[in-house]
Amino acid sequence: MKYCFILLLNLTFLPLWSQSSPDSNFHIYILMGQSNMAGRGEMVEPYSSQQDERVWMFHAQNQFVQAKHPMHFDKPSLVGVGPGLSFGMEMAKQSPSVKIGLVPCAVGGSSINSWVINGYDEATKTHPLDDAIQRILAAQKLGVIKGILWHQGESDSEANKRVGYIDKLNALIAQIRSITKQTNLPFVVGELGHFNQNYLDFNQLLSSFRAPSLHIAVVSAKDLTAKSDHIHFDSRSATELGKRYALALQQLP
Repeated sequence: MKYCFILLLNLTFLPLWSQSSPDSNFHIYILMGQSNMAGRGEMVEPYSSQQDERVWMFHAQNQFVQAKHPMHFDKPSLVGVGPGLSFGMEMAKQSPSVKIGLVPCAVGGSSINSWVINGYDEATKTHPLDDAIQRILAAQKLGVIKGILWHQGESDSEANKRVGYIDKLNALIAQIRSITKQTNLPFVVGELGHFNQNYLDFNQLLSSFRAPSLHIAVVSAKDLTAKSDHIHFDSRSATELGKRYALALQQLP
């Protein structure tokens, strides 16, 4: 019985780990930012059992497994439903010949100031960008990096903290594009929830960031709702946000 279990486990990983070169039909997307990208939605049905046989996620040990909620592992006691899975499922619908790989890299509570080389997030004792780069480089050995999803800003939403934010975000985009050697790698940014005035003010910064010619898009968070903490999207809204990310990315040139 033990031998059969090991054999089945190996077969689960075989389609993605046996090729000697990247699979051009394995489209990989990187999920970066803070807790609303990581997912804090309630683990309830139908979200807790959602899966798609063509949507995979890169787990903490840098292996692709079938994607499901929760996808992230930044704060294991808090993670829940996020936008990544619904995004992946929407992207899979667009082409039956491709597999979708999702690489969770978000770190709850992280400021954009920690998303630099050697940057440090004290709460999680991690280096968000350095860790993301390591995972990106590992994942792209198996497929093709097709885009970056970014949702971050709650930690930087106060007036004194958002000064220079766009310059820092532009620097991050340039860094990721340099690492992946893709000067036009799509980068899709999500608005913060409209349920907080600081977030609405922060979104004004992002409104100037819509630049399809530069392969950058901003996703609206209008009409999305929060959990009781008024910070994190509930499961329904996180799922809807993922679908909006997919639509925005598909509309980029």
